[in-house]
Amino acid sequence: MKSNPIETVIGALVVVAAAVFLYFASNVVGVSGPSDTYTVSASFRSAEGISLGTDVRMAGVKIGTVTSMELSQTTFRAEIDVEIKNNIAIPDDSAIAVTSEGLLGGNFIEIIPGASEFPVENGGEIEDTQGSVSFISLLMKFVSGNE
Repeated sequence: MKSNPIETVIGALVVVAAAVFLYFASNVVGVSGPSDTYTVSASFRSAEGISLGTDVRMAGVKIGTVTSMELSQTTFRAEIDVEIKNNIAIPDDSAIAVTSEGLLGGNFIEIIPGASEFPVENGGEIEDTQGSVSFISLLMKFVSGNE
């Protein structure tokens, strides 16, 4: 079989381009090693608008993502697990809320830091939660004049 140097160079460029694409794609998605994060859980009355991969933010800065969501069979509340970057120490008296990005924007999880000196441990729970507010129900209350 005859080898053409141009085909070899083009093949090498394709492999390099694929490697660069995978590198940038992993950075955008946020793929990281298993030791870069720790898990915190919370229980919400309503987690409307939240799904796996939703941003977790503190002061507007992304510090983690939602990794697990399920309905508790005993309390009928949404049990959510979030992964937080290891270099962010969240005080154990912090609050966590489902917040909207705006009138037409999506929802995200916001952590409001407390004043405790002790951080939430890996696998710990944030107990002060605020679920999402349905925009449609607020609009219906306003239109109907009901409080």
